[in-house]
Amino acid sequence: MNQVDLYIATFPLETQIILNKIRAIIVSVAPDAVEGFNYQMPSYKLNKKPLVYFAAFKNHIGFYATPTGHEQFKGELSAYKQGKGSVQFPLNQPIPYELIQRIVEFRVANCQ
Repeated sequence: MNQVDLYIATFPLETQIILNKIRAIIVSVAPDAVEGFNYQMPSYKLNKKPLVYFAAFKNHIGFYATPTGHEQFKGELSAYKQGKGSVQFPLNQPIPYELIQRIVEFRVANCQ
């Protein structure tokens, strides 16, 4: 098991399922991205540039696509609590996997 596997395994099964889906989206959209573990969370770099990060918390999933990824999707992300370059997807609501995929696709296009 690598560090990301170990990280995901520390959460309840329901949260693990969500984290593994997000991870699968990132890997499918950016197969050349390098998976790592930075800032105490799974991280992905493409062409040595930060692509996205994600993390689980008690009540939400944090998704970090740098400010450019969030700016591009600010309308769709407006329903969620945000910070500069971060968004919180509450665990008591459906996770917007399709939106996450589009954000990762956008970030891939901008990391070339």
